[in-house]
Amino acid sequence: MLAACLLAASTGCHAIDYYTPSLQSPVPPELEPPRELSKMSLPTYRIEPPDIIRIEVLKLVPRPPYRIEAYDVLQIDVHGAMLDQPINGYYLVEGDGIVTLGPAYGTVYIQGMTIKEATAEIMRSLQLTLQNPHVSLQLARPAAIQAIPGAYMIQPDGTVNLFRYGVVELVGKNVTEAREALEKHLARYFDSPQVTVEVLAYNSDTYYVLSPGVYGDDDIYRLPITGNETVLDAISKVGGLSRLSSKTIWVARPASSDFGQEQILPVDWDAIARGGATGTNYQVLPGDRVYIVEDKLIAANSTIGKFTYPFERLLGITSLGSSMTRSLQLMGRNYNRTRRN
Repeated sequence: MLAACLLAASTGCHAIDYYTPSLQSPVPPELEPPRELSKMSLPTYRIEPPDIIRIEVLKLVPRPPYRIEAYDVLQIDVHGAMLDQPINGYYLVEGDGIVTLGPAYGTVYIQGMTIKEATAEIMRSLQLTLQNPHVSLQLARPAAIQAIPGAYMIQPDGTVNLFRYGVVELVGKNVTEAREALEKHLARYFDSPQVTVEVLAYNSDTYYVLSPGVYGDDDIYRLPITGNETVLDAISKVGGLSRLSSKTIWVARPASSDFGQEQILPVDWDAIARGGATGTNYQVLPGDRVYIVEDKLIAANSTIGKFTYPFERLLGITSLGSSMTRSLQLMGRNYNRTRRN
């Protein structure tokens, strides 16, 4: 067994290194990789699932005739009210559809009414306690403004769900196009709506870091990209190089189909980390794979361990069986000695 292990080790049990210098041939100018000190701006970001966006409202004026809803805010001014209890300010339509005007005036139910109907209803109620009141009522803030703003996740079908206002398809759109699509959709319910859109979480554009795992497999980390990461940033996000890692690193970059082969960018780790060199500290682009090769000695040890492990298990079971048999024999002798006594 020992001879077989030594033979396997001497014949080159090591991690397979897929990088060869022949793969790094001159590239077309448009594929020249950006680096730490010569970064490029990423193309216009297109919204995809499962990105998260934030929608804020700048202007939402309901289309007439608007019917008052719960939690609307109304501006009510009444001329001829009591001096010690004026009616002048903002009033909330409560959940049960009423507006409270004050202790002396009570409440008025106005949910579902137009502004004109609500004005007449409030005036009729105030005439019970006031002489010739004049009521001015305006919609200050519709409840819909509070319902729309917030963070939304793009659904798997590429839409965003606005709940009571339906769904809007935003997949493949940039921020400006998404804002225009939302405003066009909300125009069914509001007069010339204005909203803003920003991307909170760029979850659809990612890159990958592949590092050696404990059992000889690769650990894969999927990381979101923000447009400013370099190889040094990528490795720092996975906790740096582990004791299983070598310093052989490269970036595998997806290339266009007319390029004819994969684009491999070798990384000089010592130059980047210790010398501050930027030549191979490439900017990471969407879809890149930063590959870290495992240490060859540790790889050889893992290979030998896989080969010898079944035999160790077998020898361990055999040893355990022998020990158990011996224990049973000794136990039988003591038992017989006890009977004779």
